[in-house]
Amino acid sequence: YTSEIGIIIGPNKDIPAPDVNTNAQVMAWMMDTYSMNEGATATGVVTGKPITLGGSLGRNEATGRGVFVVACEAARDLGVPLEGARVLVQGFGNVGGIAAKLFQEAGAKVIAVQDHTGSVRNDKGLDVPALRQHVQTHGGVAGFPGGEDLANDDFWTLEAEFLVPAALEGQLTEENAPGVRARIVVEGANGPTTPQADDILRDKGIQLVPDVLANAGGVAVSYFEWVQDFSSFFWTEDEINQRLERIMRAAYSSISGVAQEHGVSLRTAAFIVACSRILEARQLRGLYP
Repeated sequence: YTSEIGIIIGPNKDIPAPDVNTNAQVMAWMMDTYSMNEGATATGVVTGKPITLGGSLGRNEATGRGVFVVACEAARDLGVPLEGARVLVQGFGNVGGIAAKLFQEAGAKVIAVQDHTGSVRNDKGLDVPALRQHVQTHGGVAGFPGGEDLANDDFWTLEAEFLVPAALEGQLTEENAPGVRARIVVEGANGPTTPQADDILRDKGIQLVPDVLANAGGVAVSYFEWVQDFSSFFWTEDEINQRLERIMRAAYSSISGVAQEHGVSLRTAAFIVACSRILEARQLRGLYP
């Protein structure tokens, strides 16, 4: 597959990165195949590589960390304290699992988690490290001894401060959105909320942080990895996390400001910010012919 698409990817073209059902090993194979066809090692053709092959520290946790950072910013906007906040997480991989870990470390309680095997609940707070170990051993959250089983449909109706859909697209729909009782929805996945559900959540007064902002942490650190590969100068994990958090906070602040100025949702504000930047750049350029 990599050999066939080699003409449209490259360090200065399109740069793949891992997502569902791919990982650092797959990125290594893609880099090697592309490099063989080019006749030279091209570490910058993909990101999310193993650390020993030019990968970046912090890349694996970056998306989940970015979700947590913007969730904190949204909570501060709404006056929601993190200490004791109840969190629902759908998906418990690199995004949901890392976000849940950071929420717990900040004093929040992850009261329910759902994945492809089922849902588990503990109103006093699930032991996130133990649950992550259980998932590694058993392949999913089902049967976790530190929580009770929960019907998948009931997961969405639990009362909480944060709901983090971090699995697949199209999970929040017009069928289950009316039952959502979380104050803030932070989209860890790509497109987890349908347009109809988006309208329902807005009408209910639920703040939704859109995917284009909330899960941008992975892309940001992929950019860091690309920069490090070109310069052959690698940063510490603390430096990467600090740069990531600074970028995510600035992005949230920009979008939140536009949302308040125009009285629109954060999703609409994100589109306004993006389109404004593109139009400004186009006006300044002198493309010919």
